Amino acid sequence: MHVHILGICGTFMGGIALLARANGHKVTGQDSNVYPPMSTQLEEQGIELIQGFESDAIKQLCPDVVVIGNALSRGNSAVEYVLEQNIAYTSGAQWLAENILHERWVLAVAGTHGKTTTSGMLAWILEYAGLKPGFLIGGVPENFAVSARNGDLPFFVVEADEYDTAFFDKRSKFVHYHPRTVILNNLEFDHADIFEDLNAIKKQFHHLLRTVPGNGLIIYPGDDASLQDVLNMGCWSHKEQYSNTDITHGWSVRLLTKETADGSLSADGSHPADGSFRADGSLQADGSLQADGSTFEVFWNKQSQGVVRWNLLGLHNVSNAVTAIAAARHAGVPVKYAIEALAEFKNVKRRMEVRGKVNEVTVYDDFAHHPTAIATTIDGLRRKIGDQQRIIAILEPRSNTMKMQIHNKTLPASLEQADEVFIYLPDDYATKFTDMLELLGERGHGYSDIEQMLQDILAESKPGDHLLVMSNGGFSGIHQKLLDGLSGS
Repeated sequence: MHVHILGICGTFMGGIALLARANGHKVTGQDSNVYPPMSTQLEEQGIELIQGFESDAIKQLCPDVVVIGNALSRGNSAVEYVLEQNIAYTSGAQWLAENILHERWVLAVAGTHGKTTTSGMLAWILEYAGLKPGFLIGGVPENFAVSARNGDLPFFVVEADEYDTAFFDKRSKFVHYHPRTVILNNLEFDHADIFEDLNAIKKQFHHLLRTVPGNGLIIYPGDDASLQDVLNMGCWSHKEQYSNTDITHGWSVRLLTKETADGSLSADGSHPADGSFRADGSLQADGSLQADGSTFEVFWNKQSQGVVRWNLLGLHNVSNAVTAIAAARHAGVPVKYAIEALAEFKNVKRRMEVRGKVNEVTVYDDFAHHPTAIATTIDGLRRKIGDQQRIIAILEPRSNTMKMQIHNKTLPASLEQADEVFIYLPDDYATKFTDMLELLGERGHGYSDIEQMLQDILAESKPGDHLLVMSNGGFSGIHQKLLDGLSGS
């Protein structure tokens, strides 16, 4: 069968392309504004990419079915041709459900933040345990180097996005997946272009829970009020909580930052019996305690399960890890092996990915595009480097929600730990962020000319600085331009 995909370079649709090809189908696709890593991944797999959405491409290819991404709307020339010619079409989520997931034990990772990273962790834990899972992840986990694969039966890990399915199906994509194991990381307002308010998103999450069988498992943070509202609407499955503070039951962790002389882990010379989450880190010069999340002890019902030592940073990633451990345990992987796997976990591309270091200046690429994600990313880096080195945040607020000015009042606070903030504001929406720049004060710098912004960042940078680039798009290749500029090339 010839499968043609419209919007093929999106992270989700690119994964669909890989799965379709692995199942023996001929796969082609169209998209605009393509950029790595997805475009590179597809080309490496021998999948033909056609730039733009002209209908002539479909006419010439004569595909058996067209899979239409949710970024395409009525009026798009390729979409209109499909409808006019009565060509069979479907959505990516529906194609996945009908062709891949119907005979699998689906482990779904949902929530406003952390889906991609947590999905990568969970897939790697199952892989480490020898289960060879299939997966579809909204990024490229470096342990696998691809964003999707079929894997072996029965397990399949899917990043469960709440965004709508297609122009003809306005339900959230995740209602198609029928998972047996569900991680709910968190729930905040996002996707203001399709959801009226937070309650509208809660309703979609409730629809997800309606598809989980009675012997399934819901893993969620006990202190997230919005998720509790969702559960109160109805839950017919087993539940497991995790918390950074509540140690009465469920999963919890204790952060660690040093070892005793005999090599046993301890933050203050003792192991608390309650397993509470405490930042018992090294004492800083200002008297505060720091812990960057690079080492932590995992507890289940107050009983220690082991210690994770890994290369990731931030308390958000600690929480992501705990949920992945819990989900893998539901699939039969002992916690011991999950902890061992995380020691070898490599993060997903574009999640605090170090792109290079030149003249003692480090350049990072991060996908953060929501105030909470931005705040936790910067916090993790700050805990790692301390207060003596500078963080220069470089932000492209290109998500639909940001463009609608939904986060203008909360975004400045999320950038509080950055020493300088450079924001790319193209002419079409630069005036929308005036109030935000005012709240940032002298630290905030807005630019409609990306080349001028690049030159000013290079002039500002000095040895020891950390340039943190945050965008959910290609950002005009600014990461490499910064590295080239720092090296003088």
